[in-house]
Amino acid sequence: MLYSILFSGGNINFLEIVMHIVAVLIIIFVVLPFHELAHGFIASKLGDDTAKRQGRLTFNPFQHIDPIGSLCLLLVGFGWARPVPVNMYKLRNPKRDMALVALAGPVANLIAAFVGSLLLNLWTVLLVLKFGDVSDAVWFRAVTYFLSYYVSVNVGLAVFNLIPLPPLDGSKILGAFLPDHLYEKQLENEQQLSWVLIALVMLGIVDKIMTIPTEIVSGLINGLALLPFLLFIR
Repeated sequence: MLYSILFSGGNINFLEIVMHIVAVLIIIFVVLPFHELAHGFIASKLGDDTAKRQGRLTFNPFQHIDPIGSLCLLLVGFGWARPVPVNMYKLRNPKRDMALVALAGPVANLIAAFVGSLLLNLWTVLLVLKFGDVSDAVWFRAVTYFLSYYVSVNVGLAVFNLIPLPPLDGSKILGAFLPDHLYEKQLENEQQLSWVLIALVMLGIVDKIMTIPTEIVSGLINGLALLPFLLFIR
């Protein structure tokens, strides 16, 4: 987070700041649009053409960027894009299909994290094979920081979006498993439940809840991304 870097009380590492900003810009202009496009694409495949008609089935970041969400991502490591519109009543099986549409977003983030982890391992292995130990080199630490931060933010966004509270994707995934009468109650009370989420975020409870799941998911992704390189080294 840029805020924690600037106000950590230690020496400011300008190279680290630059790499942080580059990573966030890639997330804003590539990953968040990918997340929203995934929602819209799955919705279109399941019968709802709302996103397509509104020009949101595109990688064009300017169709997806939310200025405030982007600024928050840059400063505090948490942000959002403009949600892709989905009309659940156009879906062939509204309750089930809405969960699949919601799941597509976090899955997109996990794919992005996996690709980033592959690149991080590729970067490390190739340089070690060519130059030996370069861990003290400024350029090596800068690129490693960039890729590591990119992976961690994607994992964090995926895990956060799976929290089962509106307006997050997890609430819609949970809805697929609720009895119809409870599902209707959830839809009726989305706004009130959203305030619960905001309160949990502001109290720091969400950070604590996310710690263990984020570590587990990060470990799984990094482990999977490392496998081909372990085979190559052997």
